[in-house]
Amino acid sequence: MPHSMRIKCHHPTREVTLKGPRQVRALLTDLKLLPDTVLVIRNDTLITEDEVVADEETIEIRPVISGGADHAL
Repeated sequence: MPHSMRIKCHHPTREVTLKGPRQVRALLTDLKLLPDTVLVIRNDTLITEDEVVADEETIEIRPVISGGADHAL
């Protein structure tokens, strides 16, 4: 049985499997996601576009959420 990486995407929630190893940048391109709009997480650690995800690994892709407190003076 061939191995593949598991990708958990949020917004919309879905799970995808792809053959690895692949660089994060290539994964995002394949999933039609812009790197500046998502965070890629492996084992509770943010990883960069240059890092490689191997077969049998699980990563999570979450949307970047901006905002914060309104600091009116």
